[in-house]
Amino acid sequence: MKTTTPMKLVTIVTESLLKDKITALLKRHACTGFTISRTDGEGSRGVRASEWEGPNLKIESIVSVETGEAIVEDLAQKYFDNYSLVAWLTDVQVLRGEKFATNRAQ
Repeated sequence: MKTTTPMKLVTIVTESLLKDKITALLKRHACTGFTISRTDGEGSRGVRASEWEGPNLKIESIVSVETGEAIVEDLAQKYFDNYSLVAWLTDVQVLRGEKFATNRAQ
């Protein structure tokens, strides 16, 4: 069996107007890639009243434990007070862990 590497899956669900800011934040934290999906749902504030803002987005990236913690801390400081955004970290075991390593400084 191939060896797996313990990492974190960062999942961010937010309003689409933050797409460019969130992807820039991920790049600043040296993420090697991310996936963006349109999403729909209901949260503590209920269903969104209008779709003129665009759909909600789910943005996911696999990162090191340290990077994942730094990303969610950055998100909390910059966006939690003024935007509709939820983020969480999930433990994952990744094949080809070297694919997610970076040589760039955080």
